[in-house]
Amino acid sequence: MKQISRGILAFDTSNYTTSAAVVDDSRNIVVDIRKGLEVKQGDRGLRQSYALFQHIENLPFLIERVFQEVNRDGIKAVAVSNKPRPLKDSYMPVFRGGEGFARAAAAALGVPLFCFSHQEGHLAAAGYGTSLERVDGEYLAYHLSGGTCELLLVQGERIEIIGGTKDISFGQLIDRAGVAMGMQFPAGSRMDAIALKIKGCNLPAEKNPFKPIALDGLRFNVSGIETQFIRALKGSGGEEEREVLVYWLFRSMLDCLAKLTVRAAKTRKNAKILFSGGVSSSRFLREGLAESLEKEPFDLGFGMPQLSSDNAVGIALLGGQALWR
Repeated sequence: MKQISRGILAFDTSNYTTSAAVVDDSRNIVVDIRKGLEVKQGDRGLRQSYALFQHIENLPFLIERVFQEVNRDGIKAVAVSNKPRPLKDSYMPVFRGGEGFARAAAAALGVPLFCFSHQEGHLAAAGYGTSLERVDGEYLAYHLSGGTCELLLVQGERIEIIGGTKDISFGQLIDRAGVAMGMQFPAGSRMDAIALKIKGCNLPAEKNPFKPIALDGLRFNVSGIETQFIRALKGSGGEEEREVLVYWLFRSMLDCLAKLTVRAAKTRKNAKILFSGGVSSSRFLREGLAESLEKEPFDLGFGMPQLSSDNAVGIALLGGQALWR
């Protein structure tokens, strides 16, 4: 068991992952435990009621594991994500499970409780260990996950949506395409591996069968390329041809993000851009963006891949800031 004298216990109950974490007062990650929610083969997601039920089932086991690893006397506060975004009317049922459990844990331990949004947790986790960990002033950030595809302007604790998708997210696009190919939901990691494999073939850009994702200011639509992919998939021949379609799907997303980043960053001086959310853990997108934007005069921040997907670490880091501020 790890002995800590000052730590923050945190919970996050997102659409597809139950998470618990402990961070100490030196911002070291002491515990990071997650359990993915179960989705039936062929399904493209979960109803909120069933996701909430799974969180309620998972949370007791996660807290048991936490206290097998750390001494409970060292926990000085509990933190939790209680809504999707830092807005007054932001709400999603899955977060009520984590919030209720966190309130009970804080009361039992006799320590304060701090509440944050899931989005704030993503940004804190993605920034951890990067040049954007503690930025003075404003910066741009992407929140690219299963249900969110947004470009954000972050100014201290104020987060404003300034761009992103008008319809479905890139995460939904990837998962829906993967399920259409017979993969288990979520399909992000398998789809990313296929795109990386085909990338080595150096296919010329003019071979892309999909229309470019057009920008409307800092906004764009994604559902169109989903329709193109499904249509092309039905008309494809063998496995190799299907895998090439996955490559072009990822290449289209990459090109869109690169153009959007340049357009957004050129409106600000000394722009800093942080990529957060599970989609930003894609090696294909990370490497492609780094290559495409290498000569641009702004600072890109990619968090650790394991901290880009849903986790409670960012919430714990925020709890520490609130407690020791």
